[in-house]
Amino acid sequence: MGLFLDTSRVILSRVKDLRPLTSKRHRVKGKWAATHPKQPPTRMALQHFDATYSAQLGALWPSIRVALLSERKYGALLNHFSHNLDVEELQAQGCKDFISNGEAFMFPASADHRSEFRPEEDSSSVSTVTHGGGSRQPSLRLSPNIRCLVFPRGDITRFRPARPDKFGLLSYYLLDAASILPCLALDVQESHTVLDLCAAPGGKALALLQTQSVRFLCANDLSVSRTSRLKRVLQSYVPKALLTDDKLRITSFDGTIWGEIERNSFDRVLVDVPCTTDRHSLMEDDNNIFSRSRVGERRCLPQLQAELLLAGILAACPGGDVLYSTCTLSANQNQAVVQQAVQLAEEQHGIQLQVISLCPLAQMFSNTFHFAPNLHLGEMVIPHLAANFGPIYLCKLRRLT
Repeated sequence: MGLFLDTSRVILSRVKDLRPLTSKRHRVKGKWAATHPKQPPTRMALQHFDATYSAQLGALWPSIRVALLSERKYGALLNHFSHNLDVEELQAQGCKDFISNGEAFMFPASADHRSEFRPEEDSSSVSTVTHGGGSRQPSLRLSPNIRCLVFPRGDITRFRPARPDKFGLLSYYLLDAASILPCLALDVQESHTVLDLCAAPGGKALALLQTQSVRFLCANDLSVSRTSRLKRVLQSYVPKALLTDDKLRITSFDGTIWGEIERNSFDRVLVDVPCTTDRHSLMEDDNNIFSRSRVGERRCLPQLQAELLLAGILAACPGGDVLYSTCTLSANQNQAVVQQAVQLAEEQHGIQLQVISLCPLAQMFSNTFHFAPNLHLGEMVIPHLAANFGPIYLCKLRRLT
């Protein structure tokens, strides 16, 4: 009997699959989902970024990677329409307006006044213009009404939630401070008509209204739910008198066909396109574009972005400016999309575009943000532990014909 038990143990120890020894009625099929857990979207995003950005960014990637995986830093876009005293409390805590500080950095003699700088033409081959010597670019004036407070470099203190004033308007809007840069670069002037083609959730639209220079703003987003959120944001910060139909229109159209809806209509167009949203993709599994169910959507992003930018170009009037922006580091979603859209605009519609250099803007705010070096087209804020903003890519185009 003892010999039989020892022999049985040896046989069983060498048998890896016991299902053939189990009667058919008692067999249980193993479930793959239970025995082989799937990788979460955040892990898949990190693997994708490691493979892509290590090649694209080289030695910059390790530090950017650490910053992306760390707590992000926010800025407080001050609401010019609110009468709350939160601003004084924030300044007492050490917060400073990075916009006025940047101007003081660039123009020490005129630190008390909003300054002007003249962007030069980009020498990129994307520009379809023959660069002539001696021509001066129109000056870019920063609105005195846009103020965004940030804590000093290296200080990761969190802002507390904004409080409403006696009229129910909140005192500030929390956002990535670098996302203000596209609104500044757009250079909205008095009585301009502006199209925000992908406006939700509303931070940039709110910043544009803070200039008090917009004669008419059209804020569009394909998602009805996101458009509803946009409306709630604007109602929480802007007086009802400035949200009337003659000043604001909120729509939920497909932005890629905007050129068929309104062409040659707007002085300024902001095209803040959907993208891989790098920081969100690394930190949140919910609504993550790296989830398995959204693989096709992610692969089609560059084509969608190019179509949206082309629609924005068609919507701008000749002489108007178009600002393209994303919150990704991906060159395929940034420079490559701009190049494709500019080429399509010329080939399909005969539209010539000029790339406007944003180097002066980057120089002005280099004491607040870290900018990627040696970009051949546009500017990009890259995350850094000492100033953990971004990523934000922006490129400015001027429609000539």
